[in-house]
Amino acid sequence: MYYIYLLFSLKTNKYYVGSTVDLQGRIKHHNSGSTPSTKAGAPGWEIRYTETVPDRAAALKRELEIKKKKSRNYIEWLIQKGN
Repeated sequence: MYYIYLLFSLKTNKYYVGSTVDLQGRIKHHNSGSTPSTKAGAPGWEIRYTETVPDRAAALKRELEIKKKKSRNYIEWLIQKGN
């Protein structure tokens, strides 16, 4: 099982979209500052939304769908819908 996740950083006021098989490990990695695209928000990234999908191909497809929207409103709508 794979996860699509949305993180939010209070430090940068930004969202990050990603996918992984190990959700907790990936969040720790982001918060350690080891990921260049999320380093500015570390530590302090919080999970705001997750989806599960059956495999890596589905995860990458869904992650790309969300990223192509390029919309903070869409991301916040997903979070609101998911909670």
